[in-house]
Amino acid sequence: MSSTDKAEIIRAIFAAYLANDRHRVEAAFTDDFHFTSPYDDDLDKPTYFARCWRDSGWIASHELERIFVEGDEAFVTYRCAARDGNSFRNTEFFAFDGDRVKRIDVYFGATYKDGKFVKMNAPAA
Repeated sequence: MSSTDKAEIIRAIFAAYLANDRHRVEAAFTDDFHFTSPYDDDLDKPTYFARCWRDSGWIASHELERIFVEGDEAFVTYRCAARDGNSFRNTEFFAFDGDRVKRIDVYFGATYKDGKFVKMNAPAA
């Protein structure tokens, strides 16, 4: 599978998320999929969907800014604008197994409200 194909899979996952198409997102993940973020440590697929899936109606828009693919791994950086005026930029690391995603690790970027930086509080330890 080419780098272009993997980039297209990533674009399709983001489009499916924005369309609230959980079935398409689930189908893009392997059965042993895992997810990590600053708030979630190595969640399995069922736990990811139970804990992290939410209606995307809160999103006004998102823009995939960069996708870098090397072998079976990729990084994507995107900007998301929420309907409440907040926006943020995150980077996600994708690990593929064939044409499906085996792992996603999310790295949070800064948050803005109406174009102004919003200082975030660190989660309690």
